[in-house]
Amino acid sequence: MMSAATDKTKDPHIPVLLAPLLRAVAPVSGRWLDGTFGAGGYTRGLLDAGADHVIGVDRDPLAFEMAADWLDDFRGRITPQAGVFSKMDTYAQDLDGVVLDLGVSSMQLDLAERGFSFMRDGPLDMRMSQDGPSAADLVNDLDEAMLANILFQYGEERASRRIAKAIGRARAEAPITRTLQLAEIVESCLPRSKPGQSHPATRSFQALRIAVNDEYGELWRGLMAAERALAPGGQLAVVTFHSVEDRMVKRFLTARSGGAGNANRYAPETQSVPVQFTLKSRKAISADDDEVARNPRARSARLRVATRTDAAPGDVEAKQISTPQVSGFTI
Repeated sequence: MMSAATDKTKDPHIPVLLAPLLRAVAPVSGRWLDGTFGAGGYTRGLLDAGADHVIGVDRDPLAFEMAADWLDDFRGRITPQAGVFSKMDTYAQDLDGVVLDLGVSSMQLDLAERGFSFMRDGPLDMRMSQDGPSAADLVNDLDEAMLANILFQYGEERASRRIAKAIGRARAEAPITRTLQLAEIVESCLPRSKPGQSHPATRSFQALRIAVNDEYGELWRGLMAAERALAPGGQLAVVTFHSVEDRMVKRFLTARSGGAGNANRYAPETQSVPVQFTLKSRKAISADDDEVARNPRARSARLRVATRTDAAPGDVEAKQISTPQVSGFTI
């Protein structure tokens, strides 16, 4: 089964903003960690650009199975590491660079049996690590109020309560176990989408995927882990695909580069403290028209890059970088 999936998804993922990323961190050298290995696009790009070695981290076992046929081509310059990027500082220290691509891999979306897509019928799963509670568990077991909060906080779905009530009615008759089954329930609650608009189930599926995989918690903890893992002068590059993630990354880097400032201009100046990062640019880098034409998913991508200083690492509260949280929910 898995080998067949490998054949279907051979080299399916086009890395977004790879060329701008490599320009922003040039010259590339030393040891890097790719915290979202996926199909290996960023890892190969870094090695081709001059990195000596890349540690590829991914929690999806399929990622490394898919890479098995080309890893040997790099003669030991890639170390596959099963795990999550929030623990990257336990996998490596004194890194010259860290790259994170927060988008969902095409190999996951394209496989119906993984349950990520509302366009293909499959089991309602969505687990990147393929263990722990699935999306079906959440949809069938959480009360309607908690479901509505997840849809609103993680998917910014304004019709969250209406959708949660519809889910409650449907699961009272039979468990919701299939992706298209859930997509139809969500569609029944919303106006028909117009040409060019996203599918009505987009926000709900995004919210459930984020909840199942604790993606916002991973990002918050992962940014702090990168701060601990990078050597002075090491570079952090993060590619995001929606506004919530980009806001979290922006506020983290702003806070850690000394850009938070005083809340009140009349208050005494706070004592200056060493900053952990310096920003390459305050403005995020976006894809140009040529890249969007080649790869439409690049349209929403944003890249932020910063350089680690020699200041001691520290902790940042989740709320300080606007990490969405659902009270009482843990995965």
